[in-house]
Amino acid sequence: MARSRADVVICGAGIAGIAAAYFLAARPDFSEIVLVDERPPMSLTSDKSTEAYRNWWPGPDDAMIRFMNRSIDLLEMLDTQSDHRLLLNRRGYLYVTGEMAKRSAFQEAGELAAALGAGELRLQTGSGQASNYVPGNGEHWRDQPDGADLFFDPALIRQHFPFLSPQAVAALHVRRCGWFSGQQLGMLMLEEVRQRGVRLVAGRVEGVDTAGGRVNSVRIASEGWSESIATGAFVNAAGPLVTEVGRLLDVELPVFSELHLKMALEDRLGVIPRAAPLVIWEDEQALQWSDDEREALAESEETRHLLATFPGGVHFRPEGGPGAETVLLLWAYHLEPVAPRFPIPQDPEFPEIVLRGASTMVPGLARYLEKLPRSYVDGGYYTKTRENRPLIGPLPVAGAYIFGALSGYGLMAACAGGELLAAHVAGDALPAYAPAFLLSRYADPAYQQLLARWGSTGQL
Repeated sequence: MARSRADVVICGAGIAGIAAAYFLAARPDFSEIVLVDERPPMSLTSDKSTEAYRNWWPGPDDAMIRFMNRSIDLLEMLDTQSDHRLLLNRRGYLYVTGEMAKRSAFQEAGELAAALGAGELRLQTGSGQASNYVPGNGEHWRDQPDGADLFFDPALIRQHFPFLSPQAVAALHVRRCGWFSGQQLGMLMLEEVRQRGVRLVAGRVEGVDTAGGRVNSVRIASEGWSESIATGAFVNAAGPLVTEVGRLLDVELPVFSELHLKMALEDRLGVIPRAAPLVIWEDEQALQWSDDEREALAESEETRHLLATFPGGVHFRPEGGPGAETVLLLWAYHLEPVAPRFPIPQDPEFPEIVLRGASTMVPGLARYLEKLPRSYVDGGYYTKTRENRPLIGPLPVAGAYIFGALSGYGLMAACAGGELLAAHVAGDALPAYAPAFLLSRYADPAYQQLLARWGSTGQL
């Protein structure tokens, strides 16, 4: 067995592990960093992302909004330094409902987010052209509004978003949101950490020596070889495998995983405008079937579930540059916790289900149901805590840290999360939002009471 030493060993070369290495390597006191993964960087789930970002999060406090605002600040800085290599835009997220009863909930959510730091809420309630609504420019984030614009006039909604269903009675256009190239973010950071001497090791973390109650060494292995790395700091950034890696430290983590899939559809009919924001239909819905289809589906136990009510949250966004026709469609209806396994299981019904669901908010998409076009489906796991907040900071074993439970927001949180993780390891002063992401929060009785009445988690 080969032997070596390092200041820090990071398990996992997804976006969390890469970001941790990036921010640690920027510090002169961490000159020897090892990043370990048995797979190529960004290849487990980080490359399956929708690559979207938002500063729009529910309470009960301002921790998530402050955290994401910081992460977006850093994304904008990196996009500027790299001459727009990240292709960061600010198209926004458009939340839409066809239920009159939800209009007040949209306004309350907007007012709360504004109070927590997401930016001004602008009410667009009149008919005709809204004088203070500024459409986005589509391809860049500079000089774009923040906050949100709330529409209550169906005619005004259709004026600005004519592809939406006439059923839409309220729309909330959240502005400091959009998407970017997650692969370019990962590659940019990887290039930098390699230049700073971070060692990438293609292997599996098989053990962590914690004799004496602290991290002493990490054992990694691959086919035909093994290595023991003496270190005083170990970071669990193993994505959907954080639970498995946590057990190497005898630490049980309060996380679970859900399967989330996405479909890439070639929109050759041009139903979705290429400048559209990311659009979310908030309402639960039953899929639309003909009477004959409904009767046939009801006959079999294997198909009867297609007649049930599906959760809200079906969403889409355009993908690709000039000349592209791709639209990404997602719907998180696989809500039961599962044990991650790879390759991920396939759901042959997903393309039709997500297309039928999206057709409720964009009726033009129903034209594709006449003959389902070829599409590409992939996805990954959202590994998350009960309240859908991350775990970033020290573990009960001295010298052990976690950067995980990033649910579906790993790419957008990577910068602020990596910066925060590095501050924990270095013993630096921490931002005000840091306590909200500690594992130790679950040992606080007051926090347990808060969990019992938590409310919205901001999950898409």
